[in-house]
Amino acid sequence: MSVQPGDTAPGFTAMTTEGELDFYDWMGDDWVVLVSHPQDFTPVCNAGRDGAARLIAEFDKRHVKIIGLSVHPLDAHGPWAGDIRETRGYTLNFPLIADHDRKIADLYGMLHPIADDTHAVRSALVISADKKVKLMITYPASTGCNLDEILQVIDSYQLTGDFSVATPHNWHYGEDAIFVPAVSNNETRDRYPDGWNMHKPYSGAVHQSSRE
Repeated sequence: MSVQPGDTAPGFTAMTTEGELDFYDWMGDDWVVLVSHPQDFTPVCNAGRDGAARLIAEFDKRHVKIIGLSVHPLDAHGPWAGDIRETRGYTLNFPLIADHDRKIADLYGMLHPIADDTHAVRSALVISADKKVKLMITYPASTGCNLDEILQVIDSYQLTGDFSVATPHNWHYGEDAIFVPAVSNNETRDRYPDGWNMHKPYSGAVHQSSRE
């Protein structure tokens, strides 16, 4: 049975481009985005690792660490990181797991026995600080992952985990969230000091302050 949202993310020890790593120890109290890709030295994967490197500061703001996974051995990751630096202009600034025996890909259900049982699928997992899998997205091999969407989901989870609100489609941090009617009128004044608008008894908007 593969990992599902709501499950505890399995722990593991692996060799990475930053040395041997115990996943739970490395994770600490932060959130994690675990991104797998089918193999090294491919154009879509080049762009994906470059995109993650460009956005590392945004993930840092949210106390989120990024870690990549490929079924290629460690001695392939170094030259590939050099190619990314040469062609894309960014240095790989997060660890990349060398899962040559496919143990971690199998542990997380990242192998596709019908399409290809030798390469990891292109997946992105969001894991919260309590080690729970919050999101799993699997993309076709021809499509790179949408890191802006992943940042949006993390913002939503971190906001709704602290306040009794939900977020609508295409929501971005700083925009109005959705009022949760289960909160009483007395609680509303304390919880939402920036104000709220009730459209219907079951639907309303809550003003959200910008990230400090």
